[in-house]
Amino acid sequence: MTRLALLLLLPVTFAAELPTVWVLSTGGTIAGQAASSTTLTQYKSGAIAGADLVKAVPEITSIANVKVEQIANVGSNNITIAHWLTLARRINHIFAEDPKTAGIVVTHGTNTMEETAYFLSLTVKHDRPVVLVGSMRPANAISADGPLNLLNAVRVAASPDSRGKGTLVVLNDEINAARDVTKTNTLRVETFRSPDMGFLGYVDGDRISYYRTPTRRHTTRSDFDVASLTELPSVEILYSYVQPNPKLIAALTAAGTKGIVMAGTGAGLISDAEKGAIAKAKGPVIVRSNRTGTGRVPPRDDYDAMGLIAADNLNPQKARVLLMLALTKTSDPKQIQRIFDEY
Repeated sequence: MTRLALLLLLPVTFAAELPTVWVLSTGGTIAGQAASSTTLTQYKSGAIAGADLVKAVPEITSIANVKVEQIANVGSNNITIAHWLTLARRINHIFAEDPKTAGIVVTHGTNTMEETAYFLSLTVKHDRPVVLVGSMRPANAISADGPLNLLNAVRVAASPDSRGKGTLVVLNDEINAARDVTKTNTLRVETFRSPDMGFLGYVDGDRISYYRTPTRRHTTRSDFDVASLTELPSVEILYSYVQPNPKLIAALTAAGTKGIVMAGTGAGLISDAEKGAIAKAKGPVIVRSNRTGTGRVPPRDDYDAMGLIAADNLNPQKARVLLMLALTKTSDPKQIQRIFDEY
C-alpha cells in the first residue's frame, strides 16, 4: 500500500467552529479611564470603544467569534429609554437575522444596569442569552475587574446552558437573573446580588455552573413588543418617609404622568396623606413597591379597593420598568396586577 493510500485511511479531524457572540457596547466604568492607575472613583466613563475593550482581552478569540457594535458610550446614569429601545430592536434583529449567533453581550455601566437588564428580559423575543456586563473599576486601574468580567460574559453568552434563562448579569464570577439582581454597594466588586433568590450560577475556570432557572415570564413568554415604539409611558418613583409631601403626587398628575411607583415603608405601606392625595389624583396608575430592598409587597384590601397594584418583590426601579411596559398594553388596574403577578 502506498503512503498516499495510508494517509487517506487515517481519521480526519476538524477544528470545531467557534460560536458567534455579539458585543454591543454602551460605555460605563468598564470603558472608563482615569488620570492614574490608582484613581478608582474619579474617572471618565465611556472613554474607550467597545472594539478596544474586546481587543484588550485576546483570550476571547479562543471562545467565540466576536462582532462588536457601539450603541452608545456614556455612563449608565445617562442611559435613556431611547437607548433601551435601540438595544431591544437591535438585539431582536440580530437574533432574527443571524441564526449562528449564540448570544449577545451588552457592556454597560453598573449604576442602572439592573434596569436595562430587566427591560431587555421583558422585550427580547428569543431564548438565546443576552448578558449584561460591566465593572467597578476603570479599565486602566490596578486590578481592573473589567477584562475578566468581559471574558466571563462571553463564555456565558456562548454557552448552550444559558439558553432560556432570560437576560443575565455577569460580574465577579457570578451569574444573576435580570429580574432578581440589584446593585447593593457603591464601590465593592461584589456589589451585584439577588437578595431574595440568590445567584443563578457561577463562572469558574473549568465550567459554567447553573443551579436554578427563573420561573417568572420573560423573553419568549413575554407579551411586550417595542418594535414600533419610540417612547414609553411616563412613570415616576416617589419615596415614602416620615411626613411626606403629598403635593408631589398632585404635581406629577398635573404633569401628565401615567404611572407612579410608591417606594413604600415596610411591606409597601403609604401614609394617610399620600392615600388622600392618590384618591384626589384619579389619574396615574399607582404601584406599591417598598424601600426595604428585599421582600414581597402583598395585596391589601384597603389598597386594592383604591386600585393600587402590589409590586410583589420587585424593587421600585424595576417596578417602574414593568409598569411602563404594562401601560403600553392596558390601564386597567386588574390587568396590570395580573401582569405584576406573572412577570
